[in-house]
Amino acid sequence: MSNFENNEIHKRVLSIDYGKKRIGIAISDPLKLFATPLVTIKNSINSFNEIKQIVLEKDVELVVVGLPTREDGQKSILFDDISNLKKKIECELQIKVELWDESFSSVAAEEIIYQNVKKSKRRDKALIDKNAAAVILTEYLNSI
Repeated sequence: MSNFENNEIHKRVLSIDYGKKRIGIAISDPLKLFATPLVTIKNSINSFNEIKQIVLEKDVELVVVGLPTREDGQKSILFDDISNLKKKIECELQIKVELWDESFSSVAAEEIIYQNVKKSKRRDKALIDKNAAAVILTEYLNSI
């Protein structure tokens, strides 16, 4: 059965740039060629429900979560939180989750914003977070 026949071609990939205060989210197009910054949500008790709603509305088949790596090889301070989010998405939403090295994604996002956004909006942290998620997703999509 081809992808067109079983509707897999229309499913999307979602990426998450997880932070203690904010969570940036980006989404692929149905052909999995492009990553688009979608939204930044506040990291709160309701975060998982917001992610769940996006996953269901956007027909997501895979979630890619950025995993920060330290230069010394030690686990990031966010490692446990990210691992717990991965498990929760896999268990409750029955969707595969891949961890992706997000080293320098925020730096790359800041560069994109610097080149494309008016000066007055460049310091918007939410803008950086969702663009960092798009950088993570772009790297992932380029690897498949």
